[in-house]
Amino acid sequence: MNMLKSIFISTYMMAIMGIAGYAGWSLYLGGDLMVWGGVMLTVAPILTVISRAMMLRNLARTSAHFPLINLLGLAGTALAGFGWSTTGAAGLAALLAAVGWVTFLLYSYWFSTYGDRQPSIKLVVGAKLPYFNVRDVNDNIVSSSQLTDKPAILIFYRGNWCPFCNAQIKELITRYKEIDSLGVRVAMIAPQPHLNTVGISKTYDAKFDFLTDEDNAAARALGIVHTNGLPMGMQMLGYNNDTVMPTVIITGRDGKIIWTHETDNYRVRPEPDVYLDILRKHGVVAAV
Repeated sequence: MNMLKSIFISTYMMAIMGIAGYAGWSLYLGGDLMVWGGVMLTVAPILTVISRAMMLRNLARTSAHFPLINLLGLAGTALAGFGWSTTGAAGLAALLAAVGWVTFLLYSYWFSTYGDRQPSIKLVVGAKLPYFNVRDVNDNIVSSSQLTDKPAILIFYRGNWCPFCNAQIKELITRYKEIDSLGVRVAMIAPQPHLNTVGISKTYDAKFDFLTDEDNAAARALGIVHTNGLPMGMQMLGYNNDTVMPTVIITGRDGKIIWTHETDNYRVRPEPDVYLDILRKHGVVAAV
């Protein structure tokens, strides 16, 4: 199933770009506005969201299922179908509109989720983290016990290739001084080529711990591996087929887990204020 998803996302991106381009060209050539405009409605909104996420990398989260875009897709498909049935306009347009909307539904409701992800049995609130090692940007091996020798926010992210992960990092960077003043460690951990981890650490001026999870060893120890979760084609950039399901783990002063967030949708992630509220709620940092 995960392999199908890997193939789907790469194919979907190419398909909606092709449909949008063809619809735009048809409109430019004087094609029926209602029919080809309907086609654009089915693909342009989600293409805009994904393009913004990939280019600007400032979109850390979205709604789970894009209700507005869903309605626009339905409206676009209806317009294209109505125009075809009443005016005899290109049947291809109605087909492309239907393909655009159906594939969006697959992206939103099937691809983006982890299939009712259940909490990992290895992440138990009140217990210590299972032992694992990761690699820091200075090539030192760092253990889980070293990471949790003080209050810590551990964020497992998919890699530099993921625009939502990059936005999540940027978002936390803006809160760096506040978090650091509370004596809380923030560790960003990804299963990616180590040079990528070194590169992203140099991008941001913050004393976060950027760490490489080599061969997904830490993710396996924690039960959060996403088998065959890498989009098809990213392997050419050195990434492994297996990645990690985005996960946040917060530990207290004693190194024990006080909270986890194991999202069932890679586009749905908590905001930094949630982390700070958890730390205050458990008395790890002073309330303000």
